[in-house]
Amino acid sequence: MGLAFFGLTPEYRAGIFKEIHEIVFHGKGGYSFETIYDFPIWLRRYTFRTILDWYAKENKQNEQQSGQQSLLQNGKIKAPDYSTKASK
Repeated sequence: MGLAFFGLTPEYRAGIFKEIHEIVFHGKGGYSFETIYDFPIWLRRYTFRTILDWYAKENKQNEQQSGQQSLLQNGKIKAPDYSTKASK
């Protein structure tokens, strides 16, 4: 028995604090640490997942707009053909 008390293991505790930090940081000032810490677990996880989905969608839109997605072909990077562009 490594722990003599009922509480969180260090790994689980670090995960909770990381989740709280991500919500506070990426919430752009909408949440305080104390507010998120006092959230019920289901609400904190829902908020974290919602923010995660929002930024994933935003990144996907940014990649499509910048054209970086066209460099990938079947999971491999497609090298541009400079010889055809130089001849034009």
